[in-house]
Amino acid sequence: MGSVDWDRLAQDLAEVLGEGAVRRERPVGSETTYRVGGSARVGATLAVGADMVAVGEVVAAEGADVLVVGKGSNLLVADAGFDGVALWLGAGHDWVEIDGGKVRAGAAVGLPVLARQCAAAGLAGFEWAVGVPGSLGGAVRMNAGGHGSDMSASLVHAEVADLRGGGIQRWDRDRLGLGYRRSALADHHLVLGAEVGLVAAESSAPQALMAEIVAWRREHQPGGQNAGSVFANPEGDSAGSVIDAAGLKGLRVGTASVSRKHANFFIADRGGSADDIFALMAEVFTRVKAEFDLALRPETRLVGFEAGPWAG
Repeated sequence: MGSVDWDRLAQDLAEVLGEGAVRRERPVGSETTYRVGGSARVGATLAVGADMVAVGEVVAAEGADVLVVGKGSNLLVADAGFDGVALWLGAGHDWVEIDGGKVRAGAAVGLPVLARQCAAAGLAGFEWAVGVPGSLGGAVRMNAGGHGSDMSASLVHAEVADLRGGGIQRWDRDRLGLGYRRSALADHHLVLGAEVGLVAAESSAPQALMAEIVAWRREHQPGGQNAGSVFANPEGDSAGSVIDAAGLKGLRVGTASVSRKHANFFIADRGGSADDIFALMAEVFTRVKAEFDLALRPETRLVGFEAGPWAG
């Protein structure tokens, strides 16, 4: 977006949010779990009570793209960076309130933290989230899930800021349009909080289930710099098993490699390149397509890249 006056946009945002909340060329890639990638033209941190309407007006006036970063556990940002405004929720957006089976929480709360608090309150239905390193806001945006469940199983509604002039609205589950790793939320929508409905648990059952989930993940999923599942599971199969069947475990492109422990996890070397991860994704897609005539769909959100072979 060469027509955007980034200095003016940053100045206008600073007038709304305060000088210390806005930064030109703020790193984004290093804030993701891949730890690679470039910066946003402008980065801003939103304090509790920030004027979302005013923020939206500033961004819309310049026609800038928006990226909500969250915990960056499902993002891959190109080495060239993001030609837009990146937003983070600041301190205070990680609150949790539990009232019976109703659990309300801020979008910045970590899923493992929320899962453990729900279990401690004697509630079941959110144990799956203990091993997911994202935030509640990101989980709503992509309908995150695992171990046989996902956000749609318990989500009641979400508070959403529309940065294109719509103010703050309450979106119920139907409006959110949750499907497999997707929702109706667009880039200009910012989740501020959500409510989930859970059920009373028997004794220590939630804690026991969470312990099983954590142990399973440690045994079956790799550490290192990664963002979890790269491709969404095809119907009736798992992306990991398909990639493994194609003989691609350990495949390397530059500073990126397919995990030998789980083929749907790609690992970035320390000091590596986001563009290498993207190239590895393209290579894996192409080889799986050639081997099985199966078009895998990226689950990782790709920011700042040209269209990959899966877009055809």
